[in-house]
Amino acid sequence: MASRLLLAVLLASSAWVAASAGAGDEVMVPRPAAALTFGEGYTQLFGDSNLRLHGDGKRVHISLDERTGSGFASQGAYLHGLFSASIKLPSDYAAGVVVAFYMSNGDVYEKTHDELDFEFLGNVKGKEWRVQTNVYGDGSTAVGREERYGLWFDPTQDFHRYSILWTNRTIVFYVDGTPIREVVRSEAMGAQFPSKPMSLYATIWDGSSWATSGGRYKVDYKYAPYVAEFTDLELHGCAHDQAQSACEPEGGSAMPTRQRAAMERVRARHMTYGYCYDRARYPAPLPECRVGAEAAMYLPSGEARSSDRRRHGKRHRRAGAAL
Repeated sequence: MASRLLLAVLLASSAWVAASAGAGDEVMVPRPAAALTFGEGYTQLFGDSNLRLHGDGKRVHISLDERTGSGFASQGAYLHGLFSASIKLPSDYAAGVVVAFYMSNGDVYEKTHDELDFEFLGNVKGKEWRVQTNVYGDGSTAVGREERYGLWFDPTQDFHRYSILWTNRTIVFYVDGTPIREVVRSEAMGAQFPSKPMSLYATIWDGSSWATSGGRYKVDYKYAPYVAEFTDLELHGCAHDQAQSACEPEGGSAMPTRQRAAMERVRARHMTYGYCYDRARYPAPLPECRVGAEAAMYLPSGEARSSDRRRHGKRHRRAGAAL
């Protein structure tokens, strides 16, 4: 099974293709790998009948009801790679609901685990889902390095692709092929840059205590079951026991200029919280933060000042038109 899942080289120049990112721009995005069926790459974690397979195992529905949430994980662990899925989130009232698509090794390293998260945070009816990214390394859960964003489309109406690219030098989070965040390894981060093999997970669960307005709005089970749909599941990575030299690309892994420009535009328009601007939590920014004039756009809490930015997730734009 391991040999079937192994795709050794992940960021060579041939692994990038041109795609439209909206507003007439063309950016370079990771080339999709062949999607796996559930049985080829994943196993159920919890939730009994709240996990259901469709389309010959190529689509997975996980749901939350009063009994339980549900989730699944990759059968193997990986050291670096490109990991992605197309996801459709629950509609209607979804306050308190958390859908997570993430990498972790917490089952192996209880106190020094690494983690890379997409966390989708539900909301009350009529308000948009938000997406949060987290980066934990070497058990640094007290730091978290969280960022939150509004989306430029309705994630409940159609599938959208969410990807995590992880190498020994950089971590990039993508939405529909457009990068929204890059974390570059540095001496300042030290061991807090994720560096141990991780598995891929997808879960849905009750986050009433914190997920919506700090816990003000709870999950309302009269709207249950809450169903999150996954398809196009990809594990384009290096098995944890493979030599690292075989997993790393030749010629570097710098983000193409157009792609970087697209990322900066998305962040300027859609990021609603940044840990580097949270002066209440970090009176002195963490050492990897490069805070400039843009800090004036954020409150001391790290939240964006502009109400327009919070509304940038309005659902008038066509899918993919982030820019």
